[in-house]
Amino acid sequence: MSKKSDKIIIFKKEKDLPSSAVSFHSMEYNKTGRWRNFRPVIDYDKCNKCMICWKFCPEGAIRIKKKGNEVIKLEINYEYCKGCGICWEECPAGAIDIEEEED
Repeated sequence: MSKKSDKIIIFKKEKDLPSSAVSFHSMEYNKTGRWRNFRPVIDYDKCNKCMICWKFCPEGAIRIKKKGNEVIKLEINYEYCKGCGICWEECPAGAIDIEEEED
């Protein structure tokens, strides 16, 4: 039985890439929040600013507002939030609730 060897494939131009679900733009260009069914909402009275929601957000939709080196608050950018609920699930303070998206 022969060994499988790894090949390096180099594409010289974008048009040479195979068809796939790949975006050549940054997340800032690909706003995905419009097809969300649920939205996370932060209760700032409960939020301890631990930033775990920010760390786990797969879309980078949670922004850190700072004043100097101090975290003032975390905000969810709904243009990019897909409503996956990971932030809600991971929040140790129970400061994030999930609400059904209104039409």
